[in-house]
Amino acid sequence: MTGDRVSYTLESTLESVNWAEQAAEQFAARFGLQDDDRQEFAMAVREAAINAVLHGNAYDRRKTIEVTFAREPETLEVTVRDQGKGFDVAGIPDPLAPENLLKQSGRGIFLIRTYMDEVRFRKLNPGTEMVLVKRIRGKSADKEKGQS
Repeated sequence: MTGDRVSYTLESTLESVNWAEQAAEQFAARFGLQDDDRQEFAMAVREAAINAVLHGNAYDRRKTIEVTFAREPETLEVTVRDQGKGFDVAGIPDPLAPENLLKQSGRGIFLIRTYMDEVRFRKLNPGTEMVLVKRIRGKSADKEKGQS
């Protein structure tokens, strides 16, 4: 990866999900996120990619997902776009509700919101765009400012 912004167009496969997670880990490491923050950043990207491939594109190999990593002055941002039918984020069930606690799925958006500092959704035509924002703080921020 070179520069402060890079985009990838990926197939709607689980291999692409794994690849996006690894790319996120490398991007976060390059810009100084420390261990826990780096792992959370990569996991959030993985969950966003899973949503795009599974729920957005329904594993349709004719559709792609786009993953863009960007370094801003005080944040790392990831945009994940799919080509699916879209969804209403307000309609997502609460995974902490008693009736959902034992369900095998439905925690992706919850985890993304937990790991990231900001999450935004936008309906596309077709598809959904999810923007994940992680603030650089502590040693990570000092490293970027040239301090130790």
